[in-house]
Amino acid sequence: MEDSNTTRINKYLSEIGYCSRRAADKLIEEGRVTINGAVPVQGTKIGPDDVVCVDGERVSTPNERHIYIAFNKPVGIVSTTDTKGEKNNIIDYINHPKRIFPIGRLDKDSEGLILLTSDGDIVNKILRARNNHEKEYIVRVDRPITREFITSMRRGVPVLDTVTMQCYVEQLTKDTFRIILTEGLNRQIRRMCSYLDYNVYNLKRVRIMNIPLDVPVGKWRYLTDKEMDEINRLVSGSSKTHD
Repeated sequence: MEDSNTTRINKYLSEIGYCSRRAADKLIEEGRVTINGAVPVQGTKIGPDDVVCVDGERVSTPNERHIYIAFNKPVGIVSTTDTKGEKNNIIDYINHPKRIFPIGRLDKDSEGLILLTSDGDIVNKILRARNNHEKEYIVRVDRPITREFITSMRRGVPVLDTVTMQCYVEQLTKDTFRIILTEGLNRQIRRMCSYLDYNVYNLKRVRIMNIPLDVPVGKWRYLTDKEMDEINRLVSGSSKTHD
């Protein structure tokens, strides 16, 4: 019978927000993780009294309260945790004392809402939530929007060897529209517009799931318990990563 107080080492590192499970597996393969001074193998389980170190430094315990942040990313900031290879990265910009990482991405030329957390498991759940992972954007393009443009965007257009899913699109002004996506292809909206011979002048994400953009550019806030309760409800049916 399996002890409910033990956890696989890769899951543990993910749950405490140290890194993703995939990254944890790589650390274990490279021999950079120790449990009570010994190098573990993949699948090793730990208990509450075990001491886990990465590169010789003890990692935090899972009893710490995870943090969840809503950030209004300015144009020019890169959504990466690579603090050495990218000068204008989101981690250095926010400069939070706790180890955090973004949930998904928002490209360098775009602005608006992005969520960050210290909770590796919630990242997997949100990104796998599919239809419950709505992302809403306001987009301004370089010329007047036509009815054909709106219809094509709604139905889906060829992007990156696939066709985008049907989505909600609403014209707001002669050159601005609102779009709600549930998929996250690389630079998807810009590629969709480009296929229809439009260039994007400004792209702002104004909502992720139940979280609205309600802080000034460059500022952030913690998510409330009520907001987190709703996020957990929305992702409750999503797939989880295997132990």
